[in-house]
Amino acid sequence: MIDSPASPTDTEVAAAAALAGAEIVRARYGRRHSRIDKGAGDFATDVDVAAEEAILDVIRAARPGDAVHGEEGGRRGAIDAVREWLVDPLCGTLNYATGSHLVAVNVALRNGPAAVADPFSGEVFLTDGETAWVQYDADGYGQGRTGVRGRRVADGHASGPVARRRPVGEEQLAPTADTRLVDVNLDPPFPGAPAFRAVDLLAHPGFVERFRPRVVSTTLALAWVAAGRRAAYVTDGGDLSGSVHFAAGIALCRAAGCVVTGVDGGPVGPEGRGLVVAADAETHGLLMSLIRGGGRSA
Repeated sequence: MIDSPASPTDTEVAAAAALAGAEIVRARYGRRHSRIDKGAGDFATDVDVAAEEAILDVIRAARPGDAVHGEEGGRRGAIDAVREWLVDPLCGTLNYATGSHLVAVNVALRNGPAAVADPFSGEVFLTDGETAWVQYDADGYGQGRTGVRGRRVADGHASGPVARRRPVGEEQLAPTADTRLVDVNLDPPFPGAPAFRAVDLLAHPGFVERFRPRVVSTTLALAWVAAGRRAAYVTDGGDLSGSVHFAAGIALCRAAGCVVTGVDGGPVGPEGRGLVVAADAETHGLLMSLIRGGGRSA
């Protein structure tokens, strides 16, 4: 929750809201979940809904006059509200439902601060709109102890397969292409086909010569580009600037100094399409040359 004795900043609200959602996601991991069919193979779970309500509770308490657009509940709040929060309570629902930890909780004030929380690492990636940083154990989970995927472990003994120690604190995000890892979103639909198909990009000899593909199927990968854990992220789509899935990640990457465009190389916005987010101009240029070449092997 928000501990500041004064009125919280928008960045603090975003962080508290994302962490509230992340706590629900983490606490209910591994249980049986009811599913809500959205059609075309897409679905939400009861955890998506509960996490969104937890996020809304934080935003409503801190910013009662703002509107909120959630993936599950749509837009709520005053019709004439000047400010709007974009909320994706569980990005990577299919991953989560099948037992994977590759998920994110995204909260962004439109054209303002944003937060992306990783429910299983104790990390929250933040931007105030100008700078970007990551907080470790931001919710106090673990308190500097050895943890397993964000779970507290008594006496430093790990009960699960992956144990690590992460100091409580924060550091500025510093994009770098050194990893050469590029996340490519392969989820349908494919609005750019046949001119652009992500699967063709993966098969291009120029791509495999310079990069190594990854597919995590969650926009947590955008935060990883900002943090220097990925060299780039590529996805097709329409205008993603106001998307509950992408707004927080785009804000983080811009504040961290990444190169952010559409798959056509133009600005992300009403006239744009998809995303190419790269750690630096060289990486972005290489990816754009492959995409403009059709992303296909000769």
